[in-house]
Amino acid sequence: MAIPKKTIERLSLYRRLVHDLKRQNRSTIFSHELAAMAHCTPAQVRRDLMTANIKGSSSKGYDVTELSLGFDAILLSGTIQKAALAGIGNLGRAILSYFPQRSPSVEITAAFDTDPAKTGRIIHGCRTYPIRDLNHIVQTQDITIGIITTPRDAAQTVADDMVAAGILGILNFAPVPIRVPGHVFTEHLDLTMSLEKLAYFSRRNA
Repeated sequence: MAIPKKTIERLSLYRRLVHDLKRQNRSTIFSHELAAMAHCTPAQVRRDLMTANIKGSSSKGYDVTELSLGFDAILLSGTIQKAALAGIGNLGRAILSYFPQRSPSVEITAAFDTDPAKTGRIIHGCRTYPIRDLNHIVQTQDITIGIITTPRDAAQTVADDMVAAGILGILNFAPVPIRVPGHVFTEHLDLTMSLEKLAYFSRRNA
């Protein structure tokens, strides 16, 4: 049974929190403690952990090591999934720099751009290629994840190229929605939209 998107998001958060607890040598944690750290309710934590088939005790709580292993079993495939990034601007470079330290299950193995000055190089440990090589590199390296950090006018074309190459999940940072077939999972992160939303609610609550 597929786990809902929102549950996966919370499990990912719990996983990071539990790994911090392991570094602090904590052995157990109660649902209300994890809920306080995740800013949700104890009932929500318990439902999420039941969905993930992770069991605890009302008197002893949850074993931190077992939680960590349970989250890893769901969120990490056991093998590293390869990703391709298109758009080596400021945001693209920031992501190339950020990912190696943050994601143990995803590795960006190729980056693409239309600017010849940005290709044929190694940037933050990632080899860069002309965008025309995307299909060949994605198939050759068995890449399944795409990250779009291009200008808005290029986003849909890049998304189409990624889908045609066999990519099954796309993280879109371009400030425009993209259209993909139903079998391709997409996540849209519009920084401008998020800032405008924050500005609106901060004004309203002032």
